[in-house]
Amino acid sequence: MTIQTTSSLAYRLAQPRTAVVGKPPLLLLLHGYGSNEDDLFSLAPYLDERFLIISARAPVALTSFSFASFAWFSLSFTPQGVIIDEREAESSRLTLQGFINEVIELHQIDPGAVYLLGFSQGAMMSLSVALTFPGTAAAVVAISGRLFPQTIGQITDRAALSGLPIFVAHGTRDSLLPINHARDTRAKLSDLPVDLTYQEYRMGHEINEQSLRDITNWLTLQLDSSRQLPVVSE
Repeated sequence: MTIQTTSSLAYRLAQPRTAVVGKPPLLLLLHGYGSNEDDLFSLAPYLDERFLIISARAPVALTSFSFASFAWFSLSFTPQGVIIDEREAESSRLTLQGFINEVIELHQIDPGAVYLLGFSQGAMMSLSVALTFPGTAAAVVAISGRLFPQTIGQITDRAALSGLPIFVAHGTRDSLLPINHARDTRAKLSDLPVDLTYQEYRMGHEINEQSLRDITNWLTLQLDSSRQLPVVSE
């Protein structure tokens, strides 16, 4: 399948496998550090057939890997811990918002049915975009990630986040982003008016069979709920 591009990002696309009435819903996949658009795109056959699926390539090219590797922001590994490039993270947040608007228009997507699914860095970006641009996402799945320290401070309208469905999944055996990051994310999200689902799994920094099954079922439930017709009183 060929790589497509907008003025913002390169990406892979899979059309819905089941016809939908009106414009299709979008499931936007955001990969982790050192990966590329092919990684999460491999999940497409397991996800709800009604989604138009786009897997985006992060904008920061990494030259230290032996294959095509990208990141949403650079990392520095220091004795004091991992330091993120906040300037690049902020640039990627704005780029993603623009990219979403571009693909909505380009592929005639339902603007009220944009679903975000991110892994690791992609999870951080998914949460950042959804929380700081209210109304952009219909729901968010954040796997093996965390909240940026600055994200909560960037929220300008907490009431606009009311009822936003968010699924946070994390492995108790994750050695790259230990489980305390997920529990801190849970605590911070619990202070917002979002509809939070939080699950821990006996896995490392990965997506195992059980978590994929739960995420797939949850996404289908969100899609079904959003597409129910209102009851008309006689």
